[in-house]
Amino acid sequence: MPDLGPAFRASTLVLAMLGLAACSGVSMPGFGPSTSPAEEPAAPAASIAGRWVLNSPGHGQCVMTFGAPAGNAVEGTVAPQGGCPGKFFTSRKWAFQQGELVLRDHTGKPLAQLGGEGGHFEGKATSGEPVTLTR
Repeated sequence: MPDLGPAFRASTLVLAMLGLAACSGVSMPGFGPSTSPAEEPAAPAASIAGRWVLNSPGHGQCVMTFGAPAGNAVEGTVAPQGGCPGKFFTSRKWAFQQGELVLRDHTGKPLAQLGGEGGHFEGKATSGEPVTLTR
């Protein structure tokens, strides 16, 4: 029967190193979330607070009021107003993540991811339909 001592010690050492890295906040490639600056949220170029029109061609449109972020935050609230297409009536939060505007429902699940800036954003709902957001 082969001696498992060296293999057991090596695997124990690797597990211990991963555990210590997790406690120290150090990210190891392939394990856990990355903390690279490219993945940190980017602040919007212009204020998103105010009234917007969400349009999903062939599915309808509605007005949404976006709340201003608190302090230096890159997220805020959404208040949909009457008859939003798809599941957008459940919109409650917006956030900028990796340079895109993400709309989330009342449970935190993403509803759409939109690119653009200023007064116009375009993208897709998580269900696949195209969506635009304009002032």
